[in-house]
Amino acid sequence: MSALLEFHDVSVSYGSSPALVDVSLQVEEGHVVSLLGGNASGKSTTMKTALGLVRPVSGTVLYDGQDITRWSTPRRVRAGLASVPEARRVFPEMTVEDNLLMGAYTRRDRGIRRSLSDVYGLFPRLAERRRQRAGTMSGGEQQMLAFGRAIMSGPRLICMDEPTMGLAPIIVEQVLDHIAAINRELGVSVLLVEQNAELALQVAARGYVLRTGRLAVEGTAQELLAHPGVREAYLGQAVDSDRIDPLAAADRLDTLRADRTGAGVAENDGQAADDNGKEQA
Repeated sequence: MSALLEFHDVSVSYGSSPALVDVSLQVEEGHVVSLLGGNASGKSTTMKTALGLVRPVSGTVLYDGQDITRWSTPRRVRAGLASVPEARRVFPEMTVEDNLLMGAYTRRDRGIRRSLSDVYGLFPRLAERRRQRAGTMSGGEQQMLAFGRAIMSGPRLICMDEPTMGLAPIIVEQVLDHIAAINRELGVSVLLVEQNAELALQVAARGYVLRTGRLAVEGTAQELLAHPGVREAYLGQAVDSDRIDPLAAADRLDTLRADRTGAGVAENDGQAADDNGKEQA
């Protein structure tokens, strides 16, 4: 199986604050890969780097074997990279179907109606409500819509940022099922950033754990689920108290330092947007 997306020693900074440091990872074609870590670990920055929303200060990003490190976001979308952003961000005053058609904005081929049929096949609820304003839908329905909008761009890889955030537990399970269906039925690869590590690893083939911008652990989903440090730090499962796991201990130390100094890696959407605005200015 060939790698569809690859990071080679990628480093990203917001001003003088490092967000990623020499990160290397890959998403193989047809696979779901989970990106795990605590707050300010570099997860969202990794996704923004894949989409071209931030630029590395060093390292290389490859897509289907091509160097896309300096490609614009629209060019990446046209090449088959899509995004499901955090908090869904649908167009609330537009109908469901118009939201979906906006996902095909960059396309010039004749497959748009086929993609719309695929979306309605995966999400019958969207077909039922295609004339309804998106802003009147429930959170779970809006998440379906965000998935469908990404599918409409004709992607080979979808980057999903916290798709279960703010949803009821019963809906979270459904969202993970939808991700598995997108991967299985449409053959679309997925890079998944998710706080719920245990659920994310249930649908993933492989995972990477970031800590303060550095790659801390990587392996198959089964290996990460069994890793003592991952279990304690991200799954909330206690391990032998006589054994100090370096990953969990380092995360606790980083949290204490951040609380004490008010420092930490700048990785929220607001700061990233501000920095991007300054760069463009």
